[in-house]
Amino acid sequence: MTLDAYKNVTLNHHKNASYNEGAYPSSLDSVLSAKTIEDAYTTISSWKGYEATPLYHLHNLAREAGVADILYKHEGGRFGLGSFKALGGAYAVLRLLAEEVSKRTGKDISIADIQGGSYAKEVSEVTIVTATDGNHGRSVAWGCQSFGARCFIYMHAGVSKGRAKAVEDLGATVNWVDGNYDESVRQAAEDAENNGWFVVSDTSYEGYVNPPRNVMAGYTVMTNEIKEQLGSEPAPTHVFLQGGVGGLAGAMCTHLWQIFGENKPSFVIVEPDRADCLYQSGIKGEAVDVHITEETIMAGLSCGEVSNLGWEILKSGTADFLTISDDIVAPTMKLLANGSGNDVSFAAGESAVAGLAGALAALQDESIKEALGLDENSRILVFGTEGATDPAIYEELVGVAADSLAA
Repeated sequence: MTLDAYKNVTLNHHKNASYNEGAYPSSLDSVLSAKTIEDAYTTISSWKGYEATPLYHLHNLAREAGVADILYKHEGGRFGLGSFKALGGAYAVLRLLAEEVSKRTGKDISIADIQGGSYAKEVSEVTIVTATDGNHGRSVAWGCQSFGARCFIYMHAGVSKGRAKAVEDLGATVNWVDGNYDESVRQAAEDAENNGWFVVSDTSYEGYVNPPRNVMAGYTVMTNEIKEQLGSEPAPTHVFLQGGVGGLAGAMCTHLWQIFGENKPSFVIVEPDRADCLYQSGIKGEAVDVHITEETIMAGLSCGEVSNLGWEILKSGTADFLTISDDIVAPTMKLLANGSGNDVSFAAGESAVAGLAGALAALQDESIKEALGLDENSRILVFGTEGATDPAIYEELVGVAADSLAA
């Protein structure tokens, strides 16, 4: 194994001047409270097919990189949908349906009523839409199929046909939109407004918070699992988190902050340099949108507009912002496919490896390594957010079929 691919790569780093080193502030409960997180875990862990995804210790890779441990939360098997997104979109669909059927019937409808099919007719009259780069739409489509609602998924031209077919196989209709992800978000919202449909988005904006909050709550199933999986082991010292709109990063930061308090890990946001809205927001100290002129290979992170809810957490919860180039994506996918130095082999998609790639590149850059406080005692946690959600793209980048790998 060699880490030469991570030497002399272009990294952009910004240290957050507004970082809060203290305990989780109660003022952030309005974004994502402990009760909201607990409710999501109780519901999702009861679903058919639920099981905790593995937390791998990549000991050999850690030794090569010069740190104490690298922990990799592998989401490739989540509910058979291939990514962590399965946790958020479907859960938000369920809660929205319970709220909407309650309004239509004048009754207090629970999510258990919806799951049990007691109001199947009313649910079938609800249409849910979302914009997606692939994985979130797949989760929303799965939720709609599971609970009986109609579903339209909005995709932009940069999304692969393989990811479109994955949502169509779940009974959703795909509407293609010219432009980038942010254009598809706007089109979905406009069509929903004109047709009386309901948007379940993973990004929040002014006047739209409840579904994205429930999406984020769903994501924290991962951190609940990590807490159990760590047991009496030392806590991570650093967490390298994918950027995107900030929903995943905000959810993970929130719950780990609640769990560990003042002893929380140092959070580092990692984004593509072609879609760096959180990095730019960190520099300015407020939410900043960026215009994407060239799509990144990390399709799920090709986002130019920051989620308001995510930013509320990250503006004080993250210590550092980092951007990486596309050049180290395929090498990181290959590293994991090859067993990362005789650790377990598994398929990790393009967006899954951003955190790990950022960590490995930072460890090869002495100035950034020092700025992030990384050393031989560091225990790094990363989230492998997806498996090979588009097998054709995976095989093209890695050179082997995803289903040929052990995990």
